[in-house]
Amino acid sequence: MNFFEHQAQARRNSGRLVLLFALAVLAIVLMVDALVWLGTGSMRGVLWSSVLTLAVIGLASLYRISSLRGGGEVVAAQMGGTEVPADTRDPALRRLRNVVEEIAIASGVPMPRLYVLEQEAGINAFAAGYSPADAAIAVTRGTLQRLNRDELQGVIAHEFSHILNGDMRLNIRLMGVLFGILMLSVIGKRVLLHMGGGSRVRFGRSVGPVFLLMLVGLAGIAIGSIGVLFGRLIKAAVSRQREILADASAVQFTRQTQGLAGALKKIGGLDDGSHLADRAGAEEVSHMLFGEGLRLSSWFATHPPLVERIQRLEPSFRAEQLQKLRGNWFGAPPDGLAEDRALGLAGRDAPSVDAVLQPLPGMQQIPVDPTLVAAQVATPADDDYRQAIRLAGSLPAPLRRLAADRGASQPLLLAMLLDEDATVAARQRTAVSEQLGKLMADSVQNIAAGPLRELHAALKLPLAALAFPTLRSLPRPQLTAFMRCIDVLTHADGRISLFEYCLSRLLLVQVQAALDPSRHLHFGRRKATGVQREFATLLSVVARAGNPGDEAAARRAYLAGLQRILPQDHLPYAPPADGVLVLDAVWAPLDSMDPLAKQLLVEAVTATVSHNQRVNVAEAELLRTICATLHCPLPAMLQVA
Repeated sequence: MNFFEHQAQARRNSGRLVLLFALAVLAIVLMVDALVWLGTGSMRGVLWSSVLTLAVIGLASLYRISSLRGGGEVVAAQMGGTEVPADTRDPALRRLRNVVEEIAIASGVPMPRLYVLEQEAGINAFAAGYSPADAAIAVTRGTLQRLNRDELQGVIAHEFSHILNGDMRLNIRLMGVLFGILMLSVIGKRVLLHMGGGSRVRFGRSVGPVFLLMLVGLAGIAIGSIGVLFGRLIKAAVSRQREILADASAVQFTRQTQGLAGALKKIGGLDDGSHLADRAGAEEVSHMLFGEGLRLSSWFATHPPLVERIQRLEPSFRAEQLQKLRGNWFGAPPDGLAEDRALGLAGRDAPSVDAVLQPLPGMQQIPVDPTLVAAQVATPADDDYRQAIRLAGSLPAPLRRLAADRGASQPLLLAMLLDEDATVAARQRTAVSEQLGKLMADSVQNIAAGPLRELHAALKLPLAALAFPTLRSLPRPQLTAFMRCIDVLTHADGRISLFEYCLSRLLLVQVQAALDPSRHLHFGRRKATGVQREFATLLSVVARAGNPGDEAAARRAYLAGLQRILPQDHLPYAPPADGVLVLDAVWAPLDSMDPLAKQLLVEAVTATVSHNQRVNVAEAELLRTICATLHCPLPAMLQVA
């Protein structure tokens, strides 16, 4: 199952979730109505109880969904997560950042924000958010302490599969809707707690109302327990198969089973396992966790049995071996960092820049296969991971520090847009001074003339991707002002280059995700036949960009792409006069397409790009920008035909 099929399945699961939620609400309403009927015998009372119950559940769900609009970082913070600073010197946190950076570059998604659940000794993790652009990954302190680098990589790759396959959005919506069906239980407990903490019960006239309140509280808890039951069943129904797929994706990504299997064995062999001390939080996010956060019956388990998960990775593994591991680790739990040193996984040397750039598509004139590239979307392989390690290691340390610094990330990104022409660059610096102040303009000049000067063009977008989470943490007014400045810089010379457009477009996607994460991603339903004009516009721009000055070659490239997606249509090649800027109008319609239609689009764009049997840096960046804008992340290396 590829990325697009995963997305289609996620959309079907969303419909399934709505159905299960509706059935749970119906069961709760009928239970309340039955109690009201037994108590009053009044149909009017039953009608009002139905309305009131639906209102409580609906308003509670809407409230919880609204409270989660901030995306992944909100979920991580509500779970008590502490954000990992970019300049941390803690070896365990530094190792975590390095692993996540490598996987982010390999999979073609922005660097997620990182959190640690410091008070949790169990081995667990989760990814939360609405899209890769606003994702957050949280790990427990036990994960950092007990796992070696390969095992940590397996866990993080598992969480990235949830980011890439569209599971996160379903998970965060599940948190919202289930909150509503648990609300009656919360109300019942509040009523009883209020009675217990209030004045003493007096006999006489006050006994009746007090007794009635007690009955209401007990009834709320009883009916709420039905909501808890349904909630756990829904989470189990939605979650288990996706966890199996996430394990498989993690293995496909890292191309080794030892890391993920080792993490699962440590969960089974240690007393703390994967359980969370915060039971209330674990209940709410149990369907998002790497391992079981609560000790529940197998009926309600959100994950397959632990031994079954291990056996999928190591068929010869037997349950008795977990008992042996428990004996080995009794009183002396494993130390992940010590294992790294023993296994030689610590202190890897960074490769030379030449070693990184030599195998990059775009450094060579190579053909790529449209079908294979589409299959790569959100499905990084081991060569992508190796290339990502090389890319991350080749980025100069001073620039990595700037990307991770809140005060420096803005001037770094602005400096990338400074024109090579000195006159245009001076005009751009003046614009920065007018928009954001002279201090910012001076910082832009210093970075452009200093550490950024020697950076190879193929490394600029990977560096920008590392700065995106830092950018997303800025206050809304600063983000708005920053984007105004980006727009002024890209238009300072009256034209816009491919790189300028790609960077500004990626920045816009990031800023939109930061300002309103829940708004800018949805499972579309449009078919390819509904957006022919937008297809034609996009393919025309891509064809001309890859064949500058040769209209005949551009027309042939355009037709090659069109044949992939609309073979029956005869849309003439008509490149727009205003170049890449015309693409601003096509993104929303194209992003609303059905996932399988997006797959055809990626194949069509790749066919257009590769029609002349070569892919350069600018074309590769444009292809990745198109995929990122349409929420189809493309890994670090294009698949060679």
